Amino acid sequence: MFTDHLAQYSDQHPLLVWGTAAVAVIAIVVEIRARSEGFASVSPQEAILLMNRGALAIDLRSASEFADGHVPGARRMDGEQILKAGELLKKHQSKSLIVCCNTGSLAAAAVRQLREQGFAQAVTLRGGLSAWRAEQLPVEKRPGGAP
Repeated sequence: MFTDHLAQYSDQHPLLVWGTAAVAVIAIVVEIRARSEGFASVSPQEAILLMNRGALAIDLRSASEFADGHVPGARRMDGEQILKAGELLKKHQSKSLIVCCNTGSLAAAAVRQLREQGFAQAVTLRGGLSAWRAEQLPVEKRPGGAP
């Protein structure tokens, strides 16, 4: 019965079915690529444990998104600053860095850049700030991003 409805839906909405399949394939490819590159990700709860041990949270979102709420104690950085992180975050090089964005998709590229600059303990926040908020964890509202 379900397969009959699925077949009927596919016949009536081929573009939606193909679009959904394409998005699923892209998501799988991105996930496989991130895992093959060895980028660790941490859950919001694991991120809290790391921050309690001195980890620095880095938020890649825009200044307005950051001001609307971010992981407590996070520092906002844009792409240009990530490229210069070796200079800007030199004193944090031996610490864990938790990189977050809205959903976690942009953070992997930033972690790759950070690791190339010697930040071996850089990780992504799995699911980004969306996951953080979904677990109803506190957010801080502080404009600018200066720690």
